[in-house]
Parts: sequence; structure tokens; C-alpha cells
Amino acid sequence: MRQSMTGFAGAAGGRESLRWTWDMRGVNGKGLDLRIRVPDWIDGLEPGLKAAASTELTRGNVTITLRLQGTGEDTGLQLSEPFLAIVLDAMTKIEEQAMGRGLSLAPSTAAQIVGLRGILDASATETDTKALCTQLLSEFAQVLDQFIAMRKTEGQALQTILSSQLDEIDALTRAAADQIDARRDEQGQKLRAALARVMDNTEGADPQRVSQELALIAVKADVTEELDRLRAHVDAARDLLDQPGPVGRKLDFLMQEFNREANTLCSKAQSAPLTRVGLDLKTVIDQMREQVQNVE
Repeated sequence: MRQSMTGFAGAAGGRESLRWTWDMRGVNGKGLDLRIRVPDWIDGLEPGLKAAASTELTRGNVTITLRLQGTGEDTGLQLSEPFLAIVLDAMTKIEEQAMGRGLSLAPSTAAQIVGLRGILDASATETDTKALCTQLLSEFAQVLDQFIAMRKTEGQALQTILSSQLDEIDALTRAAADQIDARRDEQGQKLRAALARVMDNTEGADPQRVSQELALIAVKADVTEELDRLRAHVDAARDLLDQPGPVGRKLDFLMQEFNREANTLCSKAQSAPLTRVGLDLKTVIDQMREQVQNVE
């Protein structure tokens, strides 16, 4: 099933002395970029999360956040005095340098400082980090399933949108072909006039250069190849949408080809109706390319 790179999942859990919340978010990206924010005192948690996510995901900028807090005064988190001193020293230096440059910083509150990573240390109250890590990884498997389910739901919606846009491109390509048939007589007259101008100025000219000019005039008036390639690209895109697994990169490349043919069609149009069709094509192609950016 087609997947989007956009998704969200969350969960909450806990044990005797701790409560925690999971937050997993994803947006589009060229490759897979995992950003994991978890307490560093839980040995093995970060590599375990990375391995689990990498197995199921292939593309997207994905952030995984785990927030922990104590359940009471006796078992709660403890203030990390050494880390607090480092943070306060850094804040003092930042404020001094800002004042030296004439900048005024808003004062920090105690709540903001406590919320910084490392200020509150749970490692002193949790001795069995191996069991905790196992429990967290087990819970994360459910979070990951929820995240993937949302991406599949988004992906199904994307597939419907992209299929509709391909139908539009196909219809506009057929409309362009109709416009070519309608302008055939007019285009023939323009071509004959252009050829006549060339032939009237061939005295003393290089025969090979004359042949090249005549061929160039004919090529500039013919958009048959562009329409054929647009039809081929529509078929290729539909085939990709029917394929299992990630196809986002291939679709993105195909959108560049779509755009190239639409640009060429507009440059060769030589008639207002055909130009309008070409511009409509470019609009739909741009809209489709925006959607393709979210396909895994």
C-alpha cells in the first residue's frame, strides 16, 4: 500500500517510579533522517529505536521523542547539580555577549531551565535500566505501528489525488492533440510562408545550411513527439502508483519529465488555444509535483 512521509503517533506509559510519553512525527525528506531525543542514561535505547524505525521506514524526516518524569517526591527525578552549573554558566556568558552587542534577552524562568534535557536526572532512581529499555522498546513497537498506519492512510489519500491529476493530464494531452488538428490548415499556411521566405533568400547560400533551416522550421512547428512522451509519462506514472513499495523518487524524476514536455509544448504552440492548454498542463503538473514530494 502506498505510504505518505507525513505521519504522527503518540502514547503514554509508566512503571513504579516513572511516567513517560512518546511523540513520533514525520515529514517529507529525500532520504531517511531519524532524529531521536531520549534520555542518554538508558543504555541501548537509542540504537534500539533507530534499528526498529530503519527496518520499517525508507524515507522522511522523522523525529522520535521520549519524555520521562517522576511519579512522586520519594521516587521522582533528582536535580543534576553539575549539569545545572554548566547551563547557568552558559546562560551568563550568552547574556554578557548579548549585552555587549546591545541586545536585550528575555529572562529565563525556572520552569524553562528545569525543562532542559539533563537538568533532571532519573538515573539515580532507576537502577534496572536494562528492563526499562526492554519495556520502552516494546511500547515503541506499538507507536511505530500507529505511525505507519497513519502514513498508509495519508498515502491512500495521496494515491487518489495523484490518479485524478494523471487523468487531468491525460485529458489535457488529448485536448492539445485536438487543437493541433484544428490549427492544421493555419499551421500549413504559416509553414509554407516560412519556407518561401527561406527559399527566396537562398541565392548564393550553402545548400546544407538551407536544408538545416528548412528542417528547423518543420521541427519548431511539430509537437507530436511532446504529446507522445506525455502519454508515455502518464502510463509510466500509473504503473508506478500500482507498484508496491516506495516509488516517491521515481515519481519525482518523472514529474521533471512531465514539466519538460509541457514547457516545450508551450514554446512550440504558435496559437493561443494550444498555449492555454499547455499552461493548464503546467498548472496540473506543478500541483501533482507538490503531492509527489510527500510520497515515500
